[in-house]
Amino acid sequence: MRKNLMSYFAIFGPGIVVMLADTDAGSVITAAQSGAVWGYKLLLLQIVLIPIVYIVQELAVRLGLVTGKGHGELIREYFGQKWAWLSVSTLIVACLGALITEFAGVAGAGMLFGIPSWLSVGMAVLLLVIMAWTGSYRSVERIAIMLGSFELIFLFVAWQAHPDPAAMLKGLTDVPWRQPGYIYLAVANIGAVIMPWMIFYHQSAVVDKGMSIKHLKIARFDTAIGAVITQLIMIAILVATAATIGITHPGKSLDTVQQIADSITPFLGKTTGTVLFSMGMVGASLVAAVVVSLAAAWGLGEVSGYKHSLEHHPKKAPWFYLVYTAMLVIGGATVVSGVNLIVLSVAVQVMNAALLPIVLGFLYMLAIKALPEEYRLQGGYRVFVGIIIVATSSMGVYAVISPFV
Repeated sequence: MRKNLMSYFAIFGPGIVVMLADTDAGSVITAAQSGAVWGYKLLLLQIVLIPIVYIVQELAVRLGLVTGKGHGELIREYFGQKWAWLSVSTLIVACLGALITEFAGVAGAGMLFGIPSWLSVGMAVLLLVIMAWTGSYRSVERIAIMLGSFELIFLFVAWQAHPDPAAMLKGLTDVPWRQPGYIYLAVANIGAVIMPWMIFYHQSAVVDKGMSIKHLKIARFDTAIGAVITQLIMIAILVATAATIGITHPGKSLDTVQQIADSITPFLGKTTGTVLFSMGMVGASLVAAVVVSLAAAWGLGEVSGYKHSLEHHPKKAPWFYLVYTAMLVIGGATVVSGVNLIVLSVAVQVMNAALLPIVLGFLYMLAIKALPEEYRLQGGYRVFVGIIIVATSSMGVYAVISPFV
């Protein structure tokens, strides 16, 4: 029994890490904006997204464990080099956008304590570079889980905000789907939960960790737990802002990280609330920065052919570590140059949603073409997954064309 339990814990990790990274700084801000502007009216969407994000990530896990190859490598093998480069190009765009929001989150949290952005962001970049260049996959995974666990603070914050159960139930059924502002934030929330880099990271992570098809059951459980945790955190943030600023200033848009901190920590005291919010924000930002940078380095390596593993020493895989570092430096430098965190973060999530047709399309086709029959998508589940992917991708397309119609 003890041996089986230890083997379970040894395999656990990739799903938890990618889901903790899913609730990154941009997602925190998007959820907070949702609660502040629309109260509990986007709560139902957060619940519906739990099985959807699991379905998507389970396909990535299945592909990685059965084939032993990363996402970019499979696209190159089954669809050709040009399509592989198209896919990895969308990945890089999504990763750069995500990294800007992660470091903007670090900078915003630092400013709550008077720390200049160049110092907080610079220290974060240095920490993450040292962590990858000196560690193995397992050590990086453990550190990422430790950093991401600070996000659980948001559950406590939501509880302390004392939300009204009756108002929450009403919000579940009151869905103003005809209002453009509501649809825009709904799309942003979809883009905040289902991101291109998650698929690349998750598939490559199970391969880099040395997992195989015999670990599929545990990996699915790991992914399911992560899907529930990430959405509970999103729900907690939405509920906390809806129960505070959503009541005191209904419909008011948030403009700064300070406003979010002030709105969701009124019952904890200014000092305690600010510290807890900052820990959650920084934890979310750093674990996502690790995952995003690794996803970019793995994806480019799978398409271009350079060595791409945390198990290789930097001297043996220089391009892998250089790409990882370059992504962090570019993201950090952009933030230090000055950006509007709130507006940019929501826009990045909408961009993620707009890229979903490409990313989810390849994922679905690979689950049909690249897997042996016993693991392939087929039957009623294949149709169901196809409907989910088309519906989710359609929301992304709507995000692009809605300003012009």
